[in-house]
Parts: sequence; structure tokens; C-alpha cells
Amino acid sequence: MLTRGFFVVALSLCALGVASVASAQIDRGGKLQVTVVDQSGGVIPNATVTITGQEDPTKVVTLSPAMTSVAGLATFESLVLGRYTVQASFDGFQTITVKDVRVRAGENKQKITLPLKNVDETLTVGRDKQSAALDPLGSSFSTVLTREQIAALPDDPDEMEAALKAMSPPGATMRIDGFSGGKLPPKSQIRSIRLPRMDQMAAQNHGGMNGAMFIDIMTGPGLGSFRGSTDFTLRDDALNARNPFTPVKGDESLRQYGLSLNGPIKANQSSYSFSVNGANDYTTTNLLAATTDGTLAQAIRQPTDRYSINARVDTAINKDHSLRFSYGRNASERRNQGVGGFNLTSTAYRTESSDNTFRVSENGPVGKRMFSESRFQLRTSTTRSTSSIEAPTIRVNDAFTSGGAQQAGGDRRVEFEAATDLDYVRGVHSMRAGILLEGGRFRSDASSNYLGTYTFASLADYLAGKPTTYSRRIGDPNVSFTNFQAGVYLQDDWRVHKTTMLSVGLRYEAQNLLKDQKNFSPRASITWAPFKDGKTTFRGGIGLFNDWLGAQTYEQTLRVDGFRQRELNVPFPSYPDPGSSGITPATNRYLLDDGLRLPDSFNVNGGVDRQITANFRVNASYTYRRGEHGLRGRNLNAPVNGVRPDTSFANVVDVVGDGGTRSHSVNVGANFLKLDWKRTILFVNYTYTKAESNSTGAFSLPANGDDLSTEWGITQPRHRLQGSINMAPFQDVSFSLNVRQQSGSPYNITTGRDNNGDGVFNDRPAGVSRNSAWTKGQWDIGGRLTYTVGFGTRAQGAGGGGPQGAMIVMAGAMGMSGFGGGADNSRFTLNFYVSGTNLTNHENYVGYSGVVTSQFFGQPTNVLNPRKLELGVRFGF
Repeated sequence: MLTRGFFVVALSLCALGVASVASAQIDRGGKLQVTVVDQSGGVIPNATVTITGQEDPTKVVTLSPAMTSVAGLATFESLVLGRYTVQASFDGFQTITVKDVRVRAGENKQKITLPLKNVDETLTVGRDKQSAALDPLGSSFSTVLTREQIAALPDDPDEMEAALKAMSPPGATMRIDGFSGGKLPPKSQIRSIRLPRMDQMAAQNHGGMNGAMFIDIMTGPGLGSFRGSTDFTLRDDALNARNPFTPVKGDESLRQYGLSLNGPIKANQSSYSFSVNGANDYTTTNLLAATTDGTLAQAIRQPTDRYSINARVDTAINKDHSLRFSYGRNASERRNQGVGGFNLTSTAYRTESSDNTFRVSENGPVGKRMFSESRFQLRTSTTRSTSSIEAPTIRVNDAFTSGGAQQAGGDRRVEFEAATDLDYVRGVHSMRAGILLEGGRFRSDASSNYLGTYTFASLADYLAGKPTTYSRRIGDPNVSFTNFQAGVYLQDDWRVHKTTMLSVGLRYEAQNLLKDQKNFSPRASITWAPFKDGKTTFRGGIGLFNDWLGAQTYEQTLRVDGFRQRELNVPFPSYPDPGSSGITPATNRYLLDDGLRLPDSFNVNGGVDRQITANFRVNASYTYRRGEHGLRGRNLNAPVNGVRPDTSFANVVDVVGDGGTRSHSVNVGANFLKLDWKRTILFVNYTYTKAESNSTGAFSLPANGDDLSTEWGITQPRHRLQGSINMAPFQDVSFSLNVRQQSGSPYNITTGRDNNGDGVFNDRPAGVSRNSAWTKGQWDIGGRLTYTVGFGTRAQGAGGGGPQGAMIVMAGAMGMSGFGGGADNSRFTLNFYVSGTNLTNHENYVGYSGVVTSQFFGQPTNVLNPRKLELGVRFGF
């Protein structure tokens, strides 16, 4: 028994010794870096990466999952050498598992690409580069920013919005999860940003007279860890330049603050964001007027107090469907409005406004071949105006305006938007159908010109006490109405060949404010990728677009209909009493023509996009647009030989739809994106436009009777150039520069007198066409410089016994930051920044007077945005 016991003990000791030796020989010198990207190559922050051992030595230690950093990187250190299975997952994408990943001594790298789930997967899987170039949602005719590129944009929402608009063609508007307008979400919750490079002919676009160019921002639920920031921005007139038209520098100040919090409620399933922002600031406007005491020039302070609150919850209903809720409130009080230019300080008024917006949206697959997206928005808004003094207004054309502002009352609106889009994929057909419903209830008691306005043609006439007209609104200003408008569309993107896609669609729109409901808008476009590398894409399209009748236009025809409220018009009145002698003066009235229909435009465009290198793309496009049924005013009671046909009225302005526009534009753009080299984002965009119209608005009257042929005039600058660059040239230092240049803008020349006796001062000298004069060109440079200090280690969840938790490192001071490390991955960050507009203080002249009788005729009266600098700090956690 002793021998047997001794043998067992000896054998056990040998086994323990062998295990000990084996354990001592296990090498833990492996390091694995896993980069997670989407199908476009963009990194995916906050993706979950899990690794498990496949061999006995690698199974010894259980490793905790890791979350990818802002650079899409998860790092596992002190790993046992051998083979592992690596799995990466992120909400909205397929989970990918990679086996037999071998970890050797030193640093090892693995890249995992996550495809989108469901319909997106069906659309992309199995395509070669040539076929993928035809994707309407791809990058051929839009710039798709990846998460890495988004991370390189400014953190400040206003700065980010300005940068995105600088990268896009003129006129592009923001759209967040399908909703136009609203505050940008935190960058950590933005899944993608798509910038347009040419008009889109898709039938789903309402478009209007200006086409359909949207900066589309999509978000995702449950992203990231708890994060937040607080910031403060300061501007003082000591940092600003003086307006050259004022003798002393204006008194200006800005104190802006903000707090934001966002994070997951349940990881990869639900998240929230909350922000509150406020500001107390006063800017100055330039007053330059010719008075009886000489020229008056001074800077006028315009104080503003504002705040906003935004809350948002994103949640995944199940593994396929996401639901988003958001609420936003904005409120402001602006004082000394209406002052500046030729308007003296007595014309000041105060405005108070607020709006509340609630939004909900849902998206996800329906079966195996369909994908739906629905959204609903409810918005309430109120505005109120109060004049500083209550007095009649005295206006001397392009000399001075004094007296009261005559602004009182306001309006209240309750508006809604509801829409659903449904995608269906079947073989070579990608079809989309949808419906849009919009409407609201409008109530208003806004009053203006309720004490009367004297208009003088010149300063000499004022000194002589000889006004040309006296006008005044009397009656009940209260109006209310309901507006309802709808759009329905169907489109099919048909891949007729691996190189060619034909898109055809039809949109129908209607609005209850108009009798005509025959508003069909057919669209068609063709996309061709002729080469196998898919780097060159041609696209051409043709289609019709409709625009809505504006609620303000309809409101004006209800309010001043000649009975509910009347606009009195007394030609050559006595002064300071119009002297009606008990006789009711003739009154203006405004009508909506019975045959009015929605304005529309016929559009033709074509373009080419070429990817020169992996980082550099160029594109060019041409667009022709002809607008018809544009709104303008027709005077049904114009004077004939100085006598009105209907003596009971003055002007009877009928809003008709025979106005027109025509334009030719060429757009050339280039972008260079190389985020792995100093986070470089470079965009340049040039546009040549020749645009004309024969109307200036729904109630504008032609200068010469009712002859529209003499009203054609240029409406826009011919040349526009925009450029921006964002870079991080040094560790913890980033900057952005935005350059804007445009040629001169057209403006109108008028006589300053009412030559035809219709009470409207739009008469031009003989032989002078509309908008025949030109201002000087403009250019300016804006920029922002940011220095970031990071400290504290952001938890990555890496296993293997590596250092964890709370070691504090001053990354900026220690030189440890830079792309993919340091401040980028720090638990806390401090951003110090300075931003400026018109850094060179170039004098861009505006406010040119086109009134022949004005002392300032042909001269500018102001400059646009003298240099302003802002200092700020943001603490992020």
C-alpha cells in the first residue's frame, strides 16, 4: 500500500511539474487589433468585438468583449499565441464571425466588414464594382461620409451644419431621418451623412422650384457609451472689426452655453440624447440715412435672448425595426428689430417666438423583399410683435424712415407631416412607393400699417411737405384657415443591363387652397457605368416638379380682401393730415385667381462622376430649369389716363399664375478625403448660373402696365465658388477653413416716383430693364482652430490581464494623442477653440440703392459681416 501510495504521489507531482513548466512556457506576447468597417469602408465606432480561443492554450483565459473606438478599432493585449475566433456585431448590420485568426508574437491586425441587414443586403450582395456604381443610394452622384469622416467634422452642431453646407451645392437643405430641419443629433448617434452633388430626379422628391438637394443624415439606436459635453462661447466687440460705414465700432457681445447628454438605455437596442442651449447676445446693425440734419451713421445694438431644448429616444423594437422619438423647443426674444439701413431708431419693434416639435419615425423590413419607413411630425409655433412707439410712419424713399414700426399681434400655427415610403426589390427591379400628407391650422391677428404711412419720393419733397401717397390698413385683422396638401409617388429603378439603370417615376400632388388638382409630375433618368472598374458614372434626367402655394400668400388674400380689412390709398394727400374730408378713400384689395394652379418647373440635367483615386473624386453637371405658372400680381384696376376703372377701389391685385423663370447652371465639384493622413477633408465647388424671371413675388406688379415681356431680369450672381478644408496637422490640433466667392448681384433701378399713379414705387426710367444694375463681387474666408486635451482612459473592455480602468494620463501634455489614440480615446476631453468669419475683414459691399432720387443712388450703404471672432471651450466626457 505504501509503495502504491508513493507511486500515486510521485506521479501527481510529476504531472504538476509538467503543467507548471508548460504554464511557464505559455507566451502571452500577442496583441490583436480588430478594425470594424461597413461596406463603404467607413469605420464603425462602438461595435462589439468578441474573441474566443480555438486551441487549448488560447482557451486558458476568458476574454471580455471590447467596443471599438471612434476610429473603429478594438485592441486586445497580452494574448496567448495561437488561433482565435473573432466575432463583430453592430445594430443594423449582420454579425460576422471569422475563424482561425492566428495571433503571433507582436502586433496582429484583423479587418472585419459588416454588411447591412435585410433589404440593404439584398441590394448590395453579389454586385461587382460596375453594377454597384448604379446604386441610387451609392456614392456616384453623392458624397457618403463614413463614421470616421463624420468624427473629423466640428463637434459644435452649428459649425458642423455650416461645414456640411459648405461641402454641398448652393441651396442644399438638411434632412434628419427624413425630416427637414431640426437640430443635428450628437455625432456619436449619426450613422451616415450623404451630401448631394446634383439634382435628384427621384419621384419621391417634392423638390419645388429649386429642385431637390438634401443633406441626408441618418441615425441609429443604442450606439456608444454614456457621453456628454458642456460648452461656453464668448464673443466681444474687442475681437471684431469696425463697420466702415459707422464712425465707431459697434457694441457687440455673445454669451452662449450648452449642455448635452447621450448614451445607451440598453446597449445596441435603445439610446437617448438630451441637450439644452441658450444664448444672450447683441449684435449691431448699421444705420445710414439722409435726414434733414444731414447724413446719420451709427451702429445700433440688437439684443437677442434665446434657448432651445432637444430630447431624443431611439429604440429597436426588435432585431429588424427601429423607432425614434424626439421633442424640441425653441424660444427667442429679439429687440430693436426693424432698425438699420434707412430705418431710424423709432421704427424698432420686439418679436417673441416659440415653437414645439414632436417627431416619431419607424423603419424596418416587411417580409423578405420589402422595407418600410414611416414618419410623423407635429409642430406648434407662435409669434408676437410689439412696436417700441405707436405713431404713423414717414418714409422717404432710400433716404430715411421714421415714426412707429406699426407691428402688433402675431400668429399661431399647428402643423403636421405624415409620410410612408415602401421599398420592394425583385430581381433587376428596385421599386419605391410612398405618400406624403402635410397640413395645419393657421390663426393670426397680426396687424401692420394700422396708423398709416406717408411716402415721399425724395428728401426735397419731404422738406416741402408733399407726400406722394398715404396708405393705411383698417378693419379686422383676425383670420384663420386650414391648409392641406398631399403627394403620392411610384418609382422603379430597372437594371436593364449590368452597366445601365433606367429610372422612371410619377408623382401626383394636390392642395386644398386651389381648385385645380391636376398636378402630375412624370420623371425619368438613366445611369450608365461604362467601365468595369465602376469609377466613371454618367447620369441624365428629365422631369416636372411642383411647388406649394405659400400659406402667407393665401393669408394675405383673406385678410386684405377689401371688406374684412381694407388698405386705404390716398394719392397726393395733405400732410400731416391726409384730409379725407369725410370721404372714404379708395382701398386696395388682394384676390386669388380662380384659375390658379400649383407653380411647376420643367427640369433637364446631366452629369458625370469620376473617381480618380481611392481618395479623390471629381464631378460635373448641367441643369436647365424652366418655371411656369409662377405667382405674380395683376392689377385689375390700374389707372387709365389717370382714372381708375372702378372708382370704389384703388389697386385690385389678382394673384395669377403666368409668371416664369428660366435658368442654365453648370456645377463642377471635387473632393479629397484621406482620413488616415491628418484627417484631411477637402471640398471645392464651382457653379455658373444664368437665371432670369419676370416676377418678384405673388403681389408684385409689373412696372409698365401688365406687360410681362418687359419684366425679365437676372436674379442671381453668375459665378459662385465654395471651398472647405478640414485637417488635423498636428497632434491634438485641428482646423477648418471655408472660402466663399461670388460675382456681383443684380439690383433694380427705379425713378423713386409713382409715374403711372398706381401707388406703387416700382417705376423704372425709360429704356431700363429690371435688375439691370450690378453690385461688386464678394469673397470671404472663415475658419476655426481647435486644441484638444484628453485625460483618463476610456474603457475598452479588453481582456488578457492588460491594464484597466482609471489611470489618468494628460494626453495632450504627454504628446500621446493624434489620430486613433491620445485625446481621441480619452475618457475626458477639453476643447479650446477660436472661430472667425471674414478673417481678412474684406469689405463686401451690400445695400446698394437703386432709387434715382436717393442721395445714395448707385452706392452701397453697408458691408456684409465685418470680421468677428469667437472664443470657446467645451468639456466632453
